[in-house]
Amino acid sequence: MATEAAPLWRLLQAAARVVEQVRGGMSASQAIPRVDAVLRPGAQALAFHALRELGRAQALRARLAQRAPAAPVDALLCTALALCWREGDAPYAAFTLVDQAVEAAKRDPTTRAQANFVNACLRRFLRERDALVAATNGDAVARWNHPQWWIEQLRRDWPDDFERILLADNQRAPMTLRVNTRRATQAAYLARLLADGIEARAIGATGVTLAAPRDVHAIPGFDDGDVSVQDAGAQLAAPLVLEGLDLSKPLRILDACAAPGGKTAHILELANADVLALDISPERCERIRGNLARLSLQAQVVAADAAQPAQWWDGRPFDAILLDAPCTASGIVRRHPDVRWLRRASDVAQLGQVQARLLASLWPLVSPGGRLVYCTCSVFRAEGQQQVQTFLAHNKEALSQSAPGHLLPHSGEKGVGVRDNSSSDHDGFFYAVLEKRALAPPA
Repeated sequence: MATEAAPLWRLLQAAARVVEQVRGGMSASQAIPRVDAVLRPGAQALAFHALRELGRAQALRARLAQRAPAAPVDALLCTALALCWREGDAPYAAFTLVDQAVEAAKRDPTTRAQANFVNACLRRFLRERDALVAATNGDAVARWNHPQWWIEQLRRDWPDDFERILLADNQRAPMTLRVNTRRATQAAYLARLLADGIEARAIGATGVTLAAPRDVHAIPGFDDGDVSVQDAGAQLAAPLVLEGLDLSKPLRILDACAAPGGKTAHILELANADVLALDISPERCERIRGNLARLSLQAQVVAADAAQPAQWWDGRPFDAILLDAPCTASGIVRRHPDVRWLRRASDVAQLGQVQARLLASLWPLVSPGGRLVYCTCSVFRAEGQQQVQTFLAHNKEALSQSAPGHLLPHSGEKGVGVRDNSSSDHDGFFYAVLEKRALAPPA
């Protein structure tokens, strides 16, 4: 962890502020850009570590102080406890973390008055670490570092795998690239990395996983559009959209809910197609345009609600539609450890309604013989298998084709893999392929 540019107490202040904001309902992707640029990389690493261990940290803090202190103090305490409770995984020595957390408290006006309290709690933790940890081992939230409702949802959906899913969730995700096959082959790009002394391995048809993450601008060819960052599970979407279509003919394809544009770009890398990329957010549409420009690819990008075709559809059917529907993101918590703490149990049903509305709105736009690929980055069955089963029951002209179904988050770490039907080391996803067949006219 490269943190020499700033003292640890400043990084702890910034990381604790991110944790506090996440606990207040703000996503880490919104909170982290607010951190001073000099502190941001180190603060993000510490904050993500803390969010992966927040369940345990909250349980320990409750043992140390039954009444929760003010939010900034509580966030700093929980951040420090999350970072130091497990010695083998701590980014710094426990005594160093405690000393610097107290320094952070002293130097922040919102926590200064409670610096002695922070010191007392953390010093007690160091003295009684084993007993305090043992006392929290029976707490499922502390053990698994996920909300109780999330643990129970996974237990119902995946009774044989839920513990391994929870373990995989708490691993750090690898950095995986997608090779732009208009510019290079997977093998050629791997050889290029090897020549530059960068260790990597092939994954899937066009993927390359780096042995260690790097700044994107330090990745050979990234700025020139030779590669993009995309999880191996997400790289399955574009091939499923194009599978079985006649690529020699002009294809009309819709990527609904397209931001930030990775799947749109992948489709265009694999086929010469007329692609309409939709997203409801104008700001996110700018991200699509930026990603396409870096790759020298073109698509029609429109800011609109995919569930309201009357506002944007020109009446011409699509050969294929990719619906990467809004979801709980329960499959990508390796990359976004804040998600588990932001979601509520009621979100599953609420987002399920959004998914059903999008399916119903977009299905009529598929041409006979065409296909709709429905996907979510979720491992909850209500957002995957159950959603599609309900859709098929109400749409007799929809035929379910072979597809991966649920992909469970899978890590290369020993002991945390799950039974799977895809290559290892990917996030959790669901994929269904729905083909539109023409119904015979009534007799």
